[in-house]
Amino acid sequence: MSERSALRVRLAALCRELMKFGAVGGAGVVVNFAVFNLVRHWTEVPVVRASIIATVVATGTNYLGYRYFTYRDRDKQGRTKELTLFLLFSAIGLVIENGLLYVATYAFHWDSPLQSNVFKFLGIALATLFRFWSYRTWVFRTLPAREAIETAESFLADGAHRPRSASRK
Repeated sequence: MSERSALRVRLAALCRELMKFGAVGGAGVVVNFAVFNLVRHWTEVPVVRASIIATVVATGTNYLGYRYFTYRDRDKQGRTKELTLFLLFSAIGLVIENGLLYVATYAFHWDSPLQSNVFKFLGIALATLFRFWSYRTWVFRTLPAREAIETAESFLADGAHRPRSASRK
C-alpha cells in the first residue's frame, strides 16, 4: 500500500472518530448548558457551582455516548481502569472549563447570564480539546491488532485493483 493510501485511510478514520466524538460532545454541550441555566434560573446556587453540577451531569451522559457509540470498537478489557481514567481526565477538563468561568466571574466580575454562558462556552471549547486528546490516547485505547488488520485489509484491497503485470513487479 502506498504512503498516500495509508495516510488517506488514517485520515478517514480520524474524521469518522472526530464526527462521532463531536456528536456525543454536542449532545453533552446541550445537556451541560440546559442543566447550567436551569440551576442558575431556579436556584440560588452560585454560578461556578451551577456550572460544576452541569459539567458532572454532562460527563455522565458523555461517558455512555463515548463508550457505546464513539469508541465502541475499542479495547473493553479493563473497564475499571477505563472508568477511572475517564473520571480523572474529566476532572481535569472540569477544572479547565470551570476555571475560566471562575476567573471571569470572580476576578473580572463578568457574571451576567450572557457573560457566564459565553465564558462557559469558551471553557467547554478548551476542555474539549484536552478531553479529545486524553480520551483517545489514554482512556479508549485502540486495540493493537486492529490497526494492523485494517492496514493489511486495505493493502489487499489496493493490490486487488492493480493490473496483474503491475502487481508482479
